[in-house]
Amino acid sequence: MKKLVLLIAAALVVAAAAPALAADMAVKAPAAAPAPPPPPPSPFDIAFGGAIMNDYVWRGITQSAHKPSVAAYFEPRFNVNPNLQLYVGLSSESIKFPNKAAAEVDFYGGIRPTFGPVALDFGVWYYYYPGGDDSYLLYIPPVAVPVSAIKDASFYEVYGHLLWTVNDIVALGANAFYTPSYLNTGADGVYASGTAKITAPANMLPNGIAAYVSGEFGRQWLGTTDVIGGPFGPVFAVPVDLPDYNTWNVGIGFNWKVFTLDLRYSDTDLSKENCFIITGDPHPGIDGAGFLTSNWCGATFIARLSADLTLGSLK
Repeated sequence: MKKLVLLIAAALVVAAAAPALAADMAVKAPAAAPAPPPPPPSPFDIAFGGAIMNDYVWRGITQSAHKPSVAAYFEPRFNVNPNLQLYVGLSSESIKFPNKAAAEVDFYGGIRPTFGPVALDFGVWYYYYPGGDDSYLLYIPPVAVPVSAIKDASFYEVYGHLLWTVNDIVALGANAFYTPSYLNTGADGVYASGTAKITAPANMLPNGIAAYVSGEFGRQWLGTTDVIGGPFGPVFAVPVDLPDYNTWNVGIGFNWKVFTLDLRYSDTDLSKENCFIITGDPHPGIDGAGFLTSNWCGATFIARLSADLTLGSLK
């Protein structure tokens, strides 16, 4: 009986102490609510930038009479998904054409699908040359002769680009363009080229500077012009077969933040006589056979400093 009383007393003591022990224990804090996920990036973006160069060369032919030129562009983009982008754009370059066009204004748009290391780009590009005149002075010392010009040289091209990023160092590309009327002459044109770019390994240069070497080899095929009249006689009195030609360039470039300095050598295999036929250079030379010549298609060195940004990169 005595043992039973002792057991009951011990049980009562433990029961009485249990709430006190529980009260002395730290209360477990409730789990914090997970942070809300960041909002998805906007599918809309805008790329923009500008450049200054000592010579504006397009497919081996100067567009600025070997004089300095400035350029700017504005390109809204819509990313349908990480592998598909739609875009439109507006760009402008200062030029020096025989017909005194005020500038080159480019309107373009297209689609950029990506498949792993292969990026494609398909679109339409319209070259607009406002303010042109249908005549100009051809300076053949000691006289200046008024001649006819194509007042509006505006035209469009459809194009396709392919860029294969082989690895972090090597990238290879291919390009194709077609127009039914090159510089509004009525002559169809096809341009095709291949490109290669080698980028220096990261951190090879100090202060975040990156470097590359790149080059392009292309061929321009041109058809037959229309007969085009003018105030001082026809620009083309009869249909003229414009000359085909090869062009190439090679250069080295340096990137730092949003800036790129590109130093490039460019040339073509056009004769000086054929160069005059394509360009109508208002300050031609004369060869031994009496043909007018131009150096607008010859070897030249191009230094170009550009800045390229996107709104997304500024956030």
